[in-house]
Amino acid sequence: MSAEQMFLDDDASYHTGAGFIGAGLVGFAAAIAAFGILALLFDTLRSPIMRLIVVLVFAAPAAVAGYALVRGVTEDSVPSEIWRQVFCIMGGAFVFVSAPTRLAGGMGQPAK
Repeated sequence: MSAEQMFLDDDASYHTGAGFIGAGLVGFAAAIAAFGILALLFDTLRSPIMRLIVVLVFAAPAAVAGYALVRGVTEDSVPSEIWRQVFCIMGGAFVFVSAPTRLAGGMGQPAK
């Protein structure tokens, strides 16, 4: 699921009066739809360049979300700004690498 898509939809639906629960449901539904569409595209496309584009569309927002998550967690616990940036970049990189793995698992493979 694209965390950035979920958060953007949460913010938009929250400010229209949906509240926390409604915003969460809208964001969750949008993230599931985005993952489903991207997984379907990844499974059906055969061109390596097009598949790479789908992977980048899926993984780039996930990397930003991983960076932001680590940034939020380490805001008060890591006093050095340099080390905080190192940890944030590592967190974003780990999420960027793991997101295509999740996408490659996709919808077409049977559960193991």
